[in-house]
Amino acid sequence: MKKLLAVFILITSFGCKNDTQSNDKLNVVTTTTMITDLVNNIGGKHINVQGLMGSGVDPHLYKASEGDVTKLVNADIIFYNGLHLEGKLIEVFEKMKHKTPIALGEELDKNNLIGSDYFASNYDPHVWFNIDYFIQFAKKVTKVLSEKDSENAEQYQSNLTTYTNKLNVLQSKLKDVIETLPKDKRILVTAHDAFNYFGKTYGFEVVGLQGLSTATEAGVQDVQELSAFIIKKNIKAIFVESSVPKRTIEALQAAVKSKGHEVAIGGTLYSDALGNSGTVEGTYIGMFEYNVKTIVDALK
Repeated sequence: MKKLLAVFILITSFGCKNDTQSNDKLNVVTTTTMITDLVNNIGGKHINVQGLMGSGVDPHLYKASEGDVTKLVNADIIFYNGLHLEGKLIEVFEKMKHKTPIALGEELDKNNLIGSDYFASNYDPHVWFNIDYFIQFAKKVTKVLSEKDSENAEQYQSNLTTYTNKLNVLQSKLKDVIETLPKDKRILVTAHDAFNYFGKTYGFEVVGLQGLSTATEAGVQDVQELSAFIIKKNIKAIFVESSVPKRTIEALQAAVKSKGHEVAIGGTLYSDALGNSGTVEGTYIGMFEYNVKTIVDALK
């Protein structure tokens, strides 16, 4: 990290030619794939977007590379989730005295957030699993882009309206699918606690093996306690996550089996990152639809 910060200071002191910006478009840098997709939907053809994190990347553990520092220095705007999700990037952001990265999660009403003793923010940062919060993200992005590029403000607002309508339709579709799953079967067991906002919105009891952050390791006692819970509740399926090694969930499945019971791995969910770029799951809307279908089909 010291070497990285030294590079950061060098770049900010002497400047760096921005090769990525063209046609006087705003150069926007984002952290997570969810925010990258959101900003692309609002900014469209009027901005250049560079996302630091790709598919399958865990934002809890992500460390900036020298290339990332260059992107951040050259950015006109930086959007990130905040609420301490990208904890290892905070030190870099704090050194950026010439610009202020925008933490979208800090725009939300803290009274409505789920508490967390683990994160420095004291809130669960996985707020994108509440679509209403994601719409608030979109409104903030629109406001910032419009202030920076007033010439295209009308187009940004139009894009916001279009995207908000799509998110409202998504919300309705998800509720219809979830209604096909009996309430007593709405227990979601995953690798880590990324789905608490989802559970609160759609009436699921959510249990994560690793807690809110993947920086914490699940121990033997955690596996044994959760396996007992699965047996007691007669849970049919548990889920791995695309950004978390599947060995912890496989260990949990083995622990259940060792006690004479069976539990299936119901599929892979996208939690802290979207799917591959160019796929349906590589968009926020596609990811959400895929997750809900996978969960409901496996738990029925």
